[in-house]
Amino acid sequence: MRIAVLGLGALGIAFSTFLKESGNTVTGITKPEYLERFKDRKLSVKGIWGEHQAVLDSIVSDPAEIKEDLDLIIITVKSYDTEKALNQIRSVVGQNTLILIAQNGYGNYEKAVELFGEKKVLLGRVIFGSKVSGRNCAQITVSADDVRIGDPSGKISEEKIQKVVKVIKESGIPASFSKDVYQILWDKILYNCALNPLGALLECSYGELAENENTRKIMNGIIEEIFLITNANNIKLRWRSPEEYIDHFYKNLIPPTAEHYPSMYYDLKTGKRTEIDALNGAIVKLGEKKGIKTPINSTITSLIKFKESKTL
Repeated sequence: MRIAVLGLGALGIAFSTFLKESGNTVTGITKPEYLERFKDRKLSVKGIWGEHQAVLDSIVSDPAEIKEDLDLIIITVKSYDTEKALNQIRSVVGQNTLILIAQNGYGNYEKAVELFGEKKVLLGRVIFGSKVSGRNCAQITVSADDVRIGDPSGKISEEKIQKVVKVIKESGIPASFSKDVYQILWDKILYNCALNPLGALLECSYGELAENENTRKIMNGIIEEIFLITNANNIKLRWRSPEEYIDHFYKNLIPPTAEHYPSMYYDLKTGKRTEIDALNGAIVKLGEKKGIKTPINSTITSLIKFKESKTL
């Protein structure tokens, strides 16, 4: 398969390395200022999935330099770069090209569909943890589930989706087809909205947040507001009520990740922009569309933006 991976952070390096190592033609797309770092085209992966190395076919900053027809473009950039990234690839999205959104938060899939149409865009829910570790190397730290891939619109044939799933799975990245991928992504949005910003603001682990009645009250409020907003916007969740999800959240989701610190915590520590606008910030905007106030999510968003302003 002829594949381009847009964004060569930890996630992009992981996808690129595995897919090239398994025999695909892979082009990496990165920002101009990073081209020198990748001039030898060598990438590697280490961690829980073993050690892997690959030399990509090319690494470019301008997708227009890609001359071959692409079968698949995987988007791994941060959510705040999505719109720019999607506009960048317009010239290389051919008749048979599929786009796989492999990002965090709400709005990335929607922006891609707005630009390219439902018949071109797949949604992926990625829940393995990766971080850049050394020169052009990604370390896989944890894997909670397969990369779930599907088409929320139902406009793309299952046969086409299964081809993408097969290529990713055969590369060594656990992957599976999912008809309810949109609901599965919202599971992750719920989890991230409740934990990431609060852990970043208070500089503590998920377990510490869950142990304290004050932070539990805030997280419960975040979750309750999300249920209110998704219901108002006709976004179907896999949980019938906030109470049902909250019970699952504390009993099943927190314990395996109790020692974990959120990526947003590390973003603020290292002076990087966070993805708050695709998480709690997106909930606030969805509420505004319906005239519904979301005071807890709104406050959390404002606090993160204040912290960002002190570090960027």
